[in-house]
Amino acid sequence: MKYGQGASFHLGMAKTRVIVVGAGIAGPVLAIFLKTRGYDPIMYERLPSPGEGGLSFLLQPNGLRVLSLIPGLIEQIPGQSPNRMIHCSSLDGKENILVDDDISPDTMRERFGFPMIGVRRTEFQQLLIDTAKKHSIEIKWSHQAIEFEQSEDAVEVTFANGTKDTASFVVGCDGLHSNTRIALFGKEKANFTGLAQFGGLSPTPPTLRGQFALVNNYANGRHMVSYPVAEDKYSWAITTREAEVKEDWKTQHVEQQNEIRRGPLSDWGFGAGDLVKTGQKIVKYGLYDRPELKSWFKGRIVLLGDAAHPTSPHLGQGANQAFEDVYHMMRLLKKYNPSAGQPSIELLSQVFSDYQDLRISRTSELVRRARQQGEARVVEGIDACRVRDEKIRMGSHDDAARMAHFELLSGPFKDSEM
Repeated sequence: MKYGQGASFHLGMAKTRVIVVGAGIAGPVLAIFLKTRGYDPIMYERLPSPGEGGLSFLLQPNGLRVLSLIPGLIEQIPGQSPNRMIHCSSLDGKENILVDDDISPDTMRERFGFPMIGVRRTEFQQLLIDTAKKHSIEIKWSHQAIEFEQSEDAVEVTFANGTKDTASFVVGCDGLHSNTRIALFGKEKANFTGLAQFGGLSPTPPTLRGQFALVNNYANGRHMVSYPVAEDKYSWAITTREAEVKEDWKTQHVEQQNEIRRGPLSDWGFGAGDLVKTGQKIVKYGLYDRPELKSWFKGRIVLLGDAAHPTSPHLGQGANQAFEDVYHMMRLLKKYNPSAGQPSIELLSQVFSDYQDLRISRTSELVRRARQQGEARVVEGIDACRVRDEKIRMGSHDDAARMAHFELLSGPFKDSEM
């Protein structure tokens, strides 16, 4: 990243231009809010079209609370809400239900105002892209940001194809392998955690037909989470301890997929084996840790979502926390720049400082909790697994854990300040 005189920005009364790097999940949501609050956002995405990366995720009440501020969006979300959350264990030839909780939409709305919704990533991203286009937000595909040059009042971004663009400020929403993060803070070493995941999409197994359940299956050294993403389809992911695996989310070759379908996991109980046997587009990827950043911005460039706080998937909060980032970024822009005018570097520094001071501690704690949860789920040895199972059984009666869960899903606001 350079600081110089090259990028200047004097457009008189023109709307404040904002470059959003990344058109995955967080980028379009931020861009829509910026547009409706009087800014002029443009999105740049390195991929040539909406991506195939990632299978699915669970929209939780805290994330949906933010999305509800975009009129009509929640009603269009293509997905399925679970009715039950079931924890079950297959251990030493015995199968046991550990926990069976009501998480039906009615119950979740009563507790938190919003349900949970399982969504396929590609379908949800397409909805966000379509919604951004309806707000007349321009998206430029096949544009990989590689260089950022800052001046007193602007940022000039250079892309790998040679094009350049200038904006008042830049928000890096470019995910796990963020070029914006590298430009600001340098390339960091990602450390393999010793855990890998593989997952896929499958027809609803016979065991779960007629009910929509979020199921956690535990066994010796492995864990599967599965949930409905449509009336007739489940998404699933299995965590195991493995030798180092690439972090690339690529669909396995046909023979590799068949090996997984025919392997020992196909005998797993409570419908887990059926999901494996019928899995479609099975992906496999390693889980890696990255250093925790002490700051999320430099000058007029700031990070948001996975670009700022990449996390392992064990709490299912990645996308939901990105939406909380968006909410607080927009709330602070309204607080310090209510006219949405061209912001000074001092004003942006105030916005970005308040944003990171609030969010770094919150997200760092959730990253640690996700890592701990992943480790606890895949303990090895029958005795250790029995201890794990008992903790899960008793966890539903743990007041501190219940309060932490309630607080998490009740964020990031009661009454919007955007």
